[in-house]
Amino acid sequence: MDDIIESLVSDLKPVPRNAPWRRFAVGIAPALGLSLLLMLTILGLRVDMPEVLMLPVFWIKSIYNALIAVASFLTLYQLYRPDGSEGRFFGLLTTIFAAMAAVAAIQLMMAPIETYHALILGSSALHCPLLIFGFAMPVYAGTIWALRGGAPIDLRLTGLVAGIAAGAAGAWVYSWFCTENGMPFVLIWYSLGILLTGALGIFTGPRLLRW
Repeated sequence: MDDIIESLVSDLKPVPRNAPWRRFAVGIAPALGLSLLLMLTILGLRVDMPEVLMLPVFWIKSIYNALIAVASFLTLYQLYRPDGSEGRFFGLLTTIFAAMAAVAAIQLMMAPIETYHALILGSSALHCPLLIFGFAMPVYAGTIWALRGGAPIDLRLTGLVAGIAAGAAGAWVYSWFCTENGMPFVLIWYSLGILLTGALGIFTGPRLLRW
């Protein structure tokens, strides 16, 4: 028995401390680049991008998605290990959503009533969540690949957070094309696209992450 144990552990090598970070970088960075390339190829940047970069609403929209993505990926780094947990993820997510809801409410209060339809529904409410979902798919695939190098325990939770992370990344990518400037629009339809990807993670995570 001792000989068997010795043979099993003889070739073991210590794992570098930053190995999980490197795996996440290798899995997610190229996938995000692919999503950006798809957006540029299929939709392209906004034609008025130089002017848009001067608008606070554009950066609020971008930061909203970026904050959700960063919070989600940091949580996935914790869930990567068997002893990991979601920590304060859902509380942080609620805070980000509530802050965006406050911004949306302020914009509505300051806007004429006749502009409410444009601020809430815009001209792309029907396809915005689906485009976000589509642009999230490369990032979701890269995130799942990265997670398969670890040992998450709660596969459904990990899949949910992975889906939210990918959805937020896809929403961030889409924001560089989207011409909607209504914060209520972003709150509702961007969040719906992110939740769609989160739902995908709930259902596919346990199968894709099983070890």
